[in-house]
Amino acid sequence: MSLKSERRGIHVDQSELLCKKGCGYYGNPAWQGFCSKCWREEYHKARQKQIQEDWELAERLQREEEEAFASSQSSQGAQSLTFSKFEEKKTNEKTRKVTTVKKFFSASSRVGSKKAEIQEAKAPSPSINRQTSIETDRVSKEFIEFLKTFHKTGQEIYKQTKLFLEGMHYKRDLSIEEQSECAQDFYHSVAERMQTRGKVPPERVEKIMDQIEKYIMTRLYKYVFCPETTDDEKKDLAIQKRIRALRWVTPQMLCVPVNEDVPEVSDMVVKAITDIIEMDSKRVPRDKLACITKCSKHIFNAIKITKNEPASADDFLPTLIYIVLKGNPPRLQSNIQYITRFCNPSRLMTGEDGYYFTNLCCAVAFIEKLDAQSLNLSQEDFDRYMSGQTSPRKQEAESWSPDACLGVKQMYKNLDLLSQLNERQERIMNEAKKLEKDLIDWTDGIAREVQDIVEKYPLEIKPPNQPLAAIDSENVENDKLPPPLQPQVYAG
Repeated sequence: MSLKSERRGIHVDQSELLCKKGCGYYGNPAWQGFCSKCWREEYHKARQKQIQEDWELAERLQREEEEAFASSQSSQGAQSLTFSKFEEKKTNEKTRKVTTVKKFFSASSRVGSKKAEIQEAKAPSPSINRQTSIETDRVSKEFIEFLKTFHKTGQEIYKQTKLFLEGMHYKRDLSIEEQSECAQDFYHSVAERMQTRGKVPPERVEKIMDQIEKYIMTRLYKYVFCPETTDDEKKDLAIQKRIRALRWVTPQMLCVPVNEDVPEVSDMVVKAITDIIEMDSKRVPRDKLACITKCSKHIFNAIKITKNEPASADDFLPTLIYIVLKGNPPRLQSNIQYITRFCNPSRLMTGEDGYYFTNLCCAVAFIEKLDAQSLNLSQEDFDRYMSGQTSPRKQEAESWSPDACLGVKQMYKNLDLLSQLNERQERIMNEAKKLEKDLIDWTDGIAREVQDIVEKYPLEIKPPNQPLAAIDSENVENDKLPPPLQPQVYAG
């Protein structure tokens, strides 16, 4: 017998409000008529069932993979699913089906409808798909801690930065130049807003902009550095090949005022090369610029130690060109383009970072157009050096110092031997080509002589003579002739 009560003129059947499982507690329509305790039990059962189904799915996929692998072994050309693809497929299946308890008991789940709960359960969690590196997490924490010191201004900056990153997520289909314009506009608008509205001093604005650049470019690095839509990678390979071909260039050819025989100068050169190579390992444009700056300062120190006086700009650029040729930095063009597109413009247009970066761009442009005239060489020598036939660094055995490295001596001896073998091979090839040409000319000459003789003395072939007939073959009256005379013997 159901209990009824009247409230505000509406009859309510209290039995319909009880838990569907019959535990005596009131149910909640948001929990499909179950109470909270029974809902958790039902969800736990459903989840255990889902986990069991996932295991069965995994076993089925594994069996399919083993069967595919066996079939690929029996027939050529068949390809089976790899274990990584199997894991990816299994993870995707679990992601689509498995949901967490937190989703079911969140505020949106309690007030939402049953349809909304089903859609939320099917939607994959962003935290599952988002793959962040340790460096990205560290930079995010540092950025938040840095903005805490600015209170309201920091909150506004963080909000704008998050909106910018979300907007860039939907602009990945744009060209890299358009994405660069978006980043530059963002830098300009944030800096201008801090100066006009926030009344932030210029020194603090510069520090904040450095942190903003570090945060956003660490997150965008894998999408905007050397993208597939550009020819940056092609340019990297071209400049790398060009530098390898110019490995023979000596400091004297570039008028580099650096003496690497001095140990301290040699250490500075090694540090400069290390810094320019390390540039590729950085994600933030400002950090890449810092590597260029450190490299340039080591170059100035090397020149200063060698000349025993401060270095000038005329000395710096040739030495930087020599360091780039000697170090051959990886992905040089991609790093230059990345800095140009996404670095804070105020840092590139002013300060020592911008000056050193400009010199690096000039050094790369010089290397791309370097020719014999640039090194005061004849075109013949330049071509020989470029082809590797000889090297200007070659030393004679008499010029070696007594304490020279035996390995270096042996290396140059081997290079000399290889050069001699190369010359001998070229000489043999030239003689072989000459012999081949002589044989062809001799064959053609004989053919022409034969043709001339045939034309001068043509061969006339007469028809064969008719066979001779018998003397009396035409005499039809042979039977009337007297018999032939017979010899007679006379006795006497």
